[in-house]
Amino acid sequence: MTVKKHLLLLAAAALLSTAAAVPATPSPGSPGLGDPLFPTLGNGGYDVRHYDVSFDFTPVTYDFSGTVAFTAKATQALSSFNLDTDGHVIESVTVNGEPAAWSLSPGQSGQELTVTPAAPLREHVPFKAEVRFHGNGKAPRAGLTGWRFGPDGGFAAAAQSSRADTFFPVNDHPSDKATWTFRVTAPEGYVATANGELASRRGNVWRFEEREPMASELIGLAVVKGTYLYGEGPHGLPLRHVVPQGQEERYGPIAAETGAQIAWAEARFGRFPFSTYGIHIYPGYSDALENQTLSLFGTGWFDKPTYSNTMVHELVHQWFGDSVTPATWQDAWLNEGPAVYYAALWAEEHGGQPMVERMRTVYGKLDAVRAKDGPPGKPKALGGYNIYDGGALVLYALRTEVGDAAFDRIMRRWVQRYKDGNASTEDFIAHAAATTRRPGLDPFLRAWLYGAQNPPLEGL
Repeated sequence: MTVKKHLLLLAAAALLSTAAAVPATPSPGSPGLGDPLFPTLGNGGYDVRHYDVSFDFTPVTYDFSGTVAFTAKATQALSSFNLDTDGHVIESVTVNGEPAAWSLSPGQSGQELTVTPAAPLREHVPFKAEVRFHGNGKAPRAGLTGWRFGPDGGFAAAAQSSRADTFFPVNDHPSDKATWTFRVTAPEGYVATANGELASRRGNVWRFEEREPMASELIGLAVVKGTYLYGEGPHGLPLRHVVPQGQEERYGPIAAETGAQIAWAEARFGRFPFSTYGIHIYPGYSDALENQTLSLFGTGWFDKPTYSNTMVHELVHQWFGDSVTPATWQDAWLNEGPAVYYAALWAEEHGGQPMVERMRTVYGKLDAVRAKDGPPGKPKALGGYNIYDGGALVLYALRTEVGDAAFDRIMRRWVQRYKDGNASTEDFIAHAAATTRRPGLDPFLRAWLYGAQNPPLEGL
């Protein structure tokens, strides 16, 4: 190589190096992540790693004040970024310890809090932000509320699918999972709940640590007149439950059933994915919800002889939905399908309706639902029969196609492979085909998940 050519190559390399070293021009993060069902939900430009939430609630008046501090990494050079919020009076915002400018604007389901740091944030560089706020739990919201109020003057959070932002500003999309610290103030006579383990209690401040990644829609925040009950699950798993004060004898034996239910689920999916579990029974709630590590139930469920089916449904979600979280809300059948399917299996094994009878009923109804609400893998909205029972029928068809042993491998390896992460319908199709080494499962599952009509199914 000539000296001249060598020098030219060095010069070219230097120019490329200089170009690569020039930082990207900062720009605003997107005010939404483009979710197929909720396009403006969540925010772009950063990835939250950890939230530290302080929440001081006053029962009966429902006033609250709080701070949410978080660490994140910028995924682009940011001149500004957004948080989802709804119903908060914002007091101050800091980024990396410096005061930041902020503004509020209407969003699709709540409000957008736009934060402009004093200095732009560099791509791939971690940063810290803190928002101080106050408000009232019963104040009007721009969208639906996640607050549920009981006769005790307290509340419990039912934030699914997009209402964590009614408690504190947050990046409220399931794809941005983080670890959490909660510091909840509950006055004398009340207890606080949140996700994860109770790490300390100093006076009226309860500190909880959720060390496994969690989507914001699964927060288990509450201040209630309740009693903590404790137990032990398989392999020493710590269990803690919260039941209404004075009703320990009524609900204690029900809570005690949880350990056997976990053992039943572990025989199918493997070890429980979190460091603790329990149920919260609250008279201010009428439904059931799989808040991570602490499922929430209304008291009315336990007036039914089939209440254990609902307990198992929410328990199964700890694997399917909480540990393995949908990449978008259009993938929600990956949560609800397994929960319905395995709750039906539990019911059948405990003297309830045979699975084949239930699936025959679903099969007969689902074509009309597909036409109206979309197929299980591409719903037009959340909460429909297509996602729940339709999702269960997809799994039943898969088991019929591959056999019990192969089906069990698919489901067990799924929750192992994507533990603490996010996964999509496309991921599930590829996983099933790869696990069984049957490429033909790709068109098989696509027909069931995306087709306008149910494919034929032997036995139904």
